[in-house]
Amino acid sequence: MVRVSDFDAIVVGAGPNGLTAAAVLADAGRRVLVVEAQDEIGGGTRTAELTRAGFRHDVCSAIHPFGAASQAFRQLRLDDLGLEWVHPEVALAHPLDGGRAGVMHRSLDATVAGLGADGDAYRKLLGPIVANWEAIYPLVSGPLLRRPRHPIAAARFGMVAAQPASWVVRRFATDEARGLFAGAAAHAIAPLDRPLTAGVGLALMAAGHVAGWPAAAGGSQRIADALATIVVSGGGEITTGSPVADLADLPPAPLVLCDVAPWALAAIAGERLPVGYRRKLRRWEHGPAAFKVDWALAGPVPWEAEAARRAGTVHVGGAWEEVAAAEAEVAAGGHPERPFVLVAQQSIFDETRAPAGNHTLWGYCHVPNGSTVDMTGRIEAHIERFAPGFRDLILDRHVMTPHDFAAYNANYVGGDITTGALTIRQMAGRPTLSRDPYATPAPGLYLCSAATPPGGGVHGMCGWHAARSALGR
Repeated sequence: MVRVSDFDAIVVGAGPNGLTAAAVLADAGRRVLVVEAQDEIGGGTRTAELTRAGFRHDVCSAIHPFGAASQAFRQLRLDDLGLEWVHPEVALAHPLDGGRAGVMHRSLDATVAGLGADGDAYRKLLGPIVANWEAIYPLVSGPLLRRPRHPIAAARFGMVAAQPASWVVRRFATDEARGLFAGAAAHAIAPLDRPLTAGVGLALMAAGHVAGWPAAAGGSQRIADALATIVVSGGGEITTGSPVADLADLPPAPLVLCDVAPWALAAIAGERLPVGYRRKLRRWEHGPAAFKVDWALAGPVPWEAEAARRAGTVHVGGAWEEVAAAEAEVAAGGHPERPFVLVAQQSIFDETRAPAGNHTLWGYCHVPNGSTVDMTGRIEAHIERFAPGFRDLILDRHVMTPHDFAAYNANYVGGDITTGALTIRQMAGRPTLSRDPYATPAPGLYLCSAATPPGGGVHGMCGWHAARSALGR
């Protein structure tokens, strides 16, 4: 039986942000209770044998440029707790017809050299961001409505980052550079002519040059496990299989931090929150969904582009125009015949992922929120376009539809894995316009999910900021 005095704080939700918030609080000497609805911790950082025994698949997140660059993970010293980042030989490849590919290495110089005629344009675009990363990082990892510590560097980055990707891509002349940027910007899960999409691509690529595009050795679950170790070693407890329908059902504690979607916070907090604030939370807009396939393969993917065979991440989309058209079609409610597919092939650089001689492959495309269309055939056909013979290697597959994502994690409304659409309103006000978007009007109640800055991705910064806000108050 939990006593009133047992815990200094309660965290609802054991995804990467909830666990990071709990770890920060535990590291500060607070005793924390984490309450998770599912039977396992991790949220977007779970790993499981989805296809066959011995094939370890990342259920959601797979490649972690922002995780490797995370201030939260560094300060919590996760590398001392069993988390090891493993880097592929090539960070990112974007195949094109004819065996060509745009290629991003961790090294900026190597990337520039490989882009030929667009090398100088790439250096002019990414070089200043990489060189000033420490100054720019707070801008891409926290609230926008705070005075930057380095205003000049932040302003220079912001002027480009606020633009649509379709404007910035004009700096490039070759299909290789244009495709490379298209794939990175398409992580915004929004039409590439929408403002702010350039910023998503630039931040991801710059983070790749600073910290790489690695995977967690053994699977993304290792991130959650390392964070949980901090909580438990600090005297905290983690309870799974315990959905929270009402905050009143929790034991009393001075602090409650919620790693939940805005609508869920409104529902479980109820009248603890003012009517106007609840109304704003319920207006939160969810974006397109993900349709994901994991494969057990008899061998490595036979990409025509040699660099893609060595890449941890492969963006399957073709030329810039094709990627842009596919993302626009999804936003309009359609299902592209040739979808943009984000592919990770962890087993080529992490031998723990599959039995000897076999491989895993992870991939997903974007679809309209709540879609019921089976995209498996289209995804596999698009990979086959750039890797003839791929389908002959498939031993087994596991599919996750938008409905499956929503059932797997209540934050993924309609299959929206980033907990919110990329819009100007929702970037400036996540979830409401405030200098401290983590603190709610209810004393001691905080929001720490990806619906707060900086948003989606496995970096823990939403939880880190929320916990620091709670400790500061």
